[in-house]
Amino acid sequence: MKFDWRNPPRALIIALIAAVAIGLGFLADHLITLAERDAYPMEYAAHVSVSAERFGMPEGLVYAVIKTESNFNSAAVSDAGAVGLMQLMPDTFLWLTDDILYEHLEPGMLYDPESNIRYGTAYLARLYDRYGNWQAALAAYNAGPGTVDEWLENPDYADGEGGLRKIPYRETRRFVDKVLDAWDLYERLYEDELNPTETVAMSDTGTP
Repeated sequence: MKFDWRNPPRALIIALIAAVAIGLGFLADHLITLAERDAYPMEYAAHVSVSAERFGMPEGLVYAVIKTESNFNSAAVSDAGAVGLMQLMPDTFLWLTDDILYEHLEPGMLYDPESNIRYGTAYLARLYDRYGNWQAALAAYNAGPGTVDEWLENPDYADGEGGLRKIPYRETRRFVDKVLDAWDLYERLYEDELNPTETVAMSDTGTP
């Protein structure tokens, strides 16, 4: 029987419409992913990879902190004086370089992307080693360990299991939420590209 293209079967029309809809859906998802990757890039990938492996930190987390802190602007300086990609305070940097990593770098090295990422990642590792969970560690990265220690001693804020039930500082609360959301997004967007580095304690990395 000759096929009449001018009067195709209803089932064929439905199948073609479904195929076009599926194709458009895949295209839309692809475009959305490209847009998200453009907004959440993996800049300074070589530095992030080396530092994450050295200090046992998840690469996605390091990217998330950089995105949240400076949006990948190595010259960024906050109103409080935090510097560079991972927005380290100069006194924190000097403590790390003199007493922890023993490199004795000059403060100007905070603007160097490789150094800033190395020291920011080292600091994250120290904080995770101290608190054992990322909510408290990230809160300390923003508000300082002394402040977080006080919160953990306050039953109004502590959850009784080493974490925080409530973060009283709005800025810190927003920072933690943004970093965790960005981390999840990086893990989804770059699932096959991020090294599967497991979080380990600083004492397990061979770093003093």
